[in-house]
Amino acid sequence: MRPTLHPRLLNGRTGDPAVFVEAMHAPGAVLFDCGDLSALSPGHLLRVEALCVSHAHMDHWADLDRLLRPLVGREKTLRLVGPPGLAARLHHRMRSYTWNLVDRIAAELVLEVTEVHPAPPFPRSRLRLRTAFAAEEMPPLAPGPDGALLTVGALRLHAALLDHGTPSLGFALREAVHLNVWRSRLDAAGLPTGPWLAGLKAAVAAGLADDHPVPVFARPAEARGAPRRPLGALRDLVGVSPGQRIAYLTDFADTPANRAAAIDLARGADTLFIEAPFLAADAAIAADRMHLTTAAAGVIARAAGVRRVEPFHLSPRYHGQEAAWISEIEAAFGRPLVPQG
Repeated sequence: MRPTLHPRLLNGRTGDPAVFVEAMHAPGAVLFDCGDLSALSPGHLLRVEALCVSHAHMDHWADLDRLLRPLVGREKTLRLVGPPGLAARLHHRMRSYTWNLVDRIAAELVLEVTEVHPAPPFPRSRLRLRTAFAAEEMPPLAPGPDGALLTVGALRLHAALLDHGTPSLGFALREAVHLNVWRSRLDAAGLPTGPWLAGLKAAVAAGLADDHPVPVFARPAEARGAPRRPLGALRDLVGVSPGQRIAYLTDFADTPANRAAAIDLARGADTLFIEAPFLAADAAIAADRMHLTTAAAGVIARAAGVRRVEPFHLSPRYHGQEAAWISEIEAAFGRPLVPQG
């Protein structure tokens, strides 16, 4: 199965947390935390449709301005999901700037914030460039039947509230189903590759009727007036399999309640990004600072049945000891880690 989701740990295992997730053939991207976004180009930043903030400690939140700077002057809605108090923090952050000339900017930048509280419905706020980012209350959010907070294209975002001495969110990004076009069947049918295949997959994912017309074209310029074929004649070109899952877990104490919530959120993930700041011998320090050890991270990953673990947030106290750090995680996880690449 060719993967749809392509996550990237932006600052390696020792840098400030940030994971950029893009989906193949999809314009939008998702960002988990924004401690340091210097690895992303303006083009990548412009693609971000959802920013998922675990909590507002500086190493997870410091580079928000780098994300927002290229958005000013563009028509854009950026959705943010975070813990209680995120909307107020965002409001004060934006009000630290002077916005006296916003009436000269025609394009509207909108920031929509959802705060995850212990129980739904969850409060939402809107902050708009046109009003100098004054906070406006929105109708509260009731999660969907599967618990999803929002969708980004074909992806659904889930979150769990964890305890880090302050509320800290874990996140999971799930593809409902994975759709893959069989190239051999496409060639056998004499049909071209091209942007029309995105429409075909969208129609299959939506469960549209067999008589739904699907335009067939190799290049965008050919879309208007392109010949159409009924969906029923094209379904066998698309393979359907369970969708991919990515989970992101950082900054929470190793308690039974936190472990249960983390395991449930990460269950079955293809890739789990999980913090592991401390070696097992320093479990007392980890507990005092409400973080995980290597052993706890590996056990959580194994219990969740994830396919691949990508640990991060290694404490600088272990400079030069990454091999030992990885070895402890592998021992607890029960198999080797996939090398970074």
